[in-house]
Amino acid sequence: SSAVCYVDAKAAFKWLEAAFGFEPLFILLDENDNLAHSEMTFGNSYVMIGNEWSEDHRSPKSLGGKNTQTVHVQLEKGDDIDAHCERARAAGAEIMTECETQFYGDRTYRARDPEGHIWTFAVTVVEMMPDDWDKASGLRTVTSL
Repeated sequence: SSAVCYVDAKAAFKWLEAAFGFEPLFILLDENDNLAHSEMTFGNSYVMIGNEWSEDHRSPKSLGGKNTQTVHVQLEKGDDIDAHCERARAAGAEIMTECETQFYGDRTYRARDPEGHIWTFAVTVVEMMPDDWDKASGLRTVTSL
């Protein structure tokens, strides 16, 4: 799971539900009804959504749009990733990379949320083995350096 910080975590929570289809798992509110911590599920995974809480825990919105990580979400085999992308676009996501089938057999797209976090969504459309994607890409798969 990843923990993602936002300037406005409540707005982000609602947006992630509407745009990407994350489902609320639970929300902790403080004495002023501010979001103290929350978790959302997507398939068998979850993501923690919270406010900025230290100088080291910031939203890209507070850092000039810079990201130090991206979040990858793998959809279930058979899910319609193109429809998922259109749902995100309709909710205001900036689609950075349109849906495209990759050399390793996943169809992916990349999106930026309203505070600048970058999300990649993928679904396996062709089951491939390392030899297959090596041939398709010109790369070489190894298990250790």
